[in-house]
Amino acid sequence: MLSDIEIAQSATLIPIDALAGTLGFSPGEYEPYGRDKAKVTLAPGRAPAGKLVLVTATSGTPAGSGKTTVSVALAQGLKRLGESAALALREPSLGPCFGMKGGAAGGGYAQLLPMEAINLHFTGDFHAITSANNLIAAMLDNVRHHALADLEAVYWRRVLDVNDRSLRHMVTGLGGPTHGIPADTGFDITAASEIMAVLCLAEDEADLRRRLDGLLLGLRSDGTPFYARELGITGALMALLLDAFKPNLVQSLEGNAAFVHGGPFANIAHGCNSVRATRAALSCADWAITEAGFGADLGAEKFFNIKCRQSGLAPAVTVLVTSLKALKWHGGVELAACSQASLAALTTGLPNLRRHLANLAGFGQRVVVALNRFAGDSDDEIAVVAQASREAGAAGFAICDGFARGGEGALDLARAVMAAGQEPAPAVRFSYPADATLSEKLDTLSRQLYGGAGVALSPEAEDDLAHLQVWGLDRLPVCVAKTPYSFSHDPALRGAPDGFVLPVVRLLPNTGAGFIVALAGKVLRMPGLPRSPQAYHIDVEDGRICGLA
Repeated sequence: MLSDIEIAQSATLIPIDALAGTLGFSPGEYEPYGRDKAKVTLAPGRAPAGKLVLVTATSGTPAGSGKTTVSVALAQGLKRLGESAALALREPSLGPCFGMKGGAAGGGYAQLLPMEAINLHFTGDFHAITSANNLIAAMLDNVRHHALADLEAVYWRRVLDVNDRSLRHMVTGLGGPTHGIPADTGFDITAASEIMAVLCLAEDEADLRRRLDGLLLGLRSDGTPFYARELGITGALMALLLDAFKPNLVQSLEGNAAFVHGGPFANIAHGCNSVRATRAALSCADWAITEAGFGADLGAEKFFNIKCRQSGLAPAVTVLVTSLKALKWHGGVELAACSQASLAALTTGLPNLRRHLANLAGFGQRVVVALNRFAGDSDDEIAVVAQASREAGAAGFAICDGFARGGEGALDLARAVMAAGQEPAPAVRFSYPADATLSEKLDTLSRQLYGGAGVALSPEAEDDLAHLQVWGLDRLPVCVAKTPYSFSHDPALRGAPDGFVLPVVRLLPNTGAGFIVALAGKVLRMPGLPRSPQAYHIDVEDGRICGLA
């Protein structure tokens, strides 16, 4: 089989003007960026008419789960059945592209195009978000340097869209007074920036401006919070983000419209693409397929409790992606051996699937289980997963072979989704009331979603909570940053662990985004590079990018 990039480069793309025309876009609703992508600003009168499908997954593995590939294949499968289907997905970050996972535009014959552009610089959105974030950091340092405000503490960190462990914890401002004030700080990856979350959750320019004004940046010496509006640069931030705030229109390998916009990671941020891209997909197709990052305990939980709560969106169907490899890994088999038949390991890993199904049912969802098929998968083992899915209450089960066969390999999944989505979208049931305290929300997530026995706050988190209570911010939704490899905080606890206490290290206010980030365990918001990063394999030959996966 050809590599991902070879398949992508052999495809004939629909010119962007023709693609926009098939969607009924007027010339004023899109701006071409070359021949194969465009920025979209839809007319106010366009009403979302399609049905929303959320794609999530069982708990993560070091090799990923294939959610994006399944999402693209599902859209292509629906199209082959005569349905109009559009995608609303996140933009890839350069961190994993050059790090461990590689690109994030799907795979095989279920990809987004132009694959190279989407995975690399695309339309410059990540650059704009990085620049806006770091302008705030520079202006804060300038305020302190010129004593324009009495700041005791600065919470805002710089960001970069590259995995760089050396930047996690550092001291800036060395070299004397002319070089700034020394500060103990560090960098996060751009995907974890609050600016990223603000861009993804804002409904329109007025909402974007309000959220930027409301960013909590630091603390005055009298104990009162210092907000971004006090810097006086909201206009400059709006100018940097103006084009980045517009969703990007591209296409799937089989010609589906795809709105690719925003790229937060669900293990360290809220993990959902932009509200504007989701609404764009809903406005121009019968089915809009979106994805929430990592497992359902991370991305889907935040999709419901944060994105749906703020936007009013509600999926008609949720697709839970799993694979024999993933379930065997959660059954205790090491990654290199997960392709081998092992009914014992598979059976041991099934509780992970069952807990995710129970959690999604708790959100009020109709769930279709999609088994992402790999070469060599055993029919007998697939039958075990199918039976377990039905016994656990899934509305449907289907094999997805989209990687090898594109939309044709997702026809059964498309039919299962259509069958499950015949009824109106069920009302989303949230995990906790909006007015519950932060401690109550964390305890609920630990006990009801993760299978834990409550939460333990570190002394630093206790101090954070005290500040949040004084400022009246302890009733915001919570965004837990934790390992994607376990329901717990410990990546070694695979499957469906229980009885653990979730350790919360810090509680970070993201007031512009409208939630509190709870750092659980040893999670890092700036990833590092593996021993053999993907960057070793990427090159340019005869003017064409190669090796990107």
